[in-house]
Amino acid sequence: MRPFVAAITPLGRLLLALLALGLVVGFAMHWVEGWFAAVLSAVLLLAAIPFMLGARAYRTAILLRRGRVVAGGEIEIGIEVANASGRVQLPAIAELPLGDGLREVVVPTLGGGSAVELPVTMRADRRGLVRVGPLTLARQDPLGLLRREIRWREWHLVHVHPRTVALPPGSAGLVRDLEGQASRRLSDADLSFHAIREYVPGDAVRHIHWKATAKTGALMVRQYEESQTARLAVLFDAGIGEYASDEEFELGVGVAASFSVQAVREGRERFVAASGLRAADGIDELPSSRADQLLDAWAELAAAEGGMPIEALARGLAESRRPLSIVVLVTGSRPELGRIRRAASAFAADVRVLAVRVDELAEPRVQRIGGLTLLTIGTLDDLPGMLLRGIA
Repeated sequence: MRPFVAAITPLGRLLLALLALGLVVGFAMHWVEGWFAAVLSAVLLLAAIPFMLGARAYRTAILLRRGRVVAGGEIEIGIEVANASGRVQLPAIAELPLGDGLREVVVPTLGGGSAVELPVTMRADRRGLVRVGPLTLARQDPLGLLRREIRWREWHLVHVHPRTVALPPGSAGLVRDLEGQASRRLSDADLSFHAIREYVPGDAVRHIHWKATAKTGALMVRQYEESQTARLAVLFDAGIGEYASDEEFELGVGVAASFSVQAVREGRERFVAASGLRAADGIDELPSSRADQLLDAWAELAAAEGGMPIEALARGLAESRRPLSIVVLVTGSRPELGRIRRAASAFAADVRVLAVRVDELAEPRVQRIGGLTLLTIGTLDDLPGMLLRGIA
């Protein structure tokens, strides 16, 4: 009886209750209406039983066309259903959870050993993770009184990447201004010669200056100035309180992702991070060895309810002693100009700071305040042009 009881739907239980009530009323009070309700309920329930009969020998698979899509695109999925028995299988309904929604597809009658592939599409409107599956095959009668179902364990995750824009090569001139120039930091091996000093244990023999050694009578070695390389840091303010709306937060994610992906594609040294609650300093580093890995991390990023303010994040990054030459700060429309200036002042004078404040549908503009360049953008498409104006 257990499979039979499990197959009864809420509507079927209602008919069972009506059947019992009709029998009681018919026997006790001799009401014709009670007998009529009981007989009708019994006929409907008996008529639903044949739809449940037969084996359920199915093989299924979820065919994911692409595991990564861009926000605004479509997730394309195929449901493969095969009849593993030699007998005909009656039509069924395939139910596939897609994120918070559910897609229902009719599986046609399948002959013995035959198979069918059913296409399913879903528009991915927002960045994030979409769980696909597990798949359920259900068979029920036309009235929905009885239902038998099989559920498989297979499921997949689809990464919905934020929309990004291609930036001008070389990070819009920020890299070209710094690449290859000599810095004030001294190095034992580089291209820009600085001076000669006395040998200390551990110095490479190839750097010994023999002419100076002959004149002084002591070993002398060459010392160089370290050439600057574009070590880019992208710091995203993920505190939801710094943004006026969820759409503005997503715009900020798209801006930060555009800068970081450009750095990966150009092979730049980079440090990509966002404010969060997992790390002690409030900065969560995102994996950035490959562009797809980085975009996956941006897809998984969630807004921080109680993250540190942008000033504290910038100070933590500056005090981390990472070798940086360019820092891009991305925040929302709530932080005032004074806060952004304090965040930029945390970095050394030889670090170029570019701040981007996203303000949905605002008029794009550029502000230069001391060594800080502040861009205000209203849409993601404003970023490339404003970046060119900002470094001109």
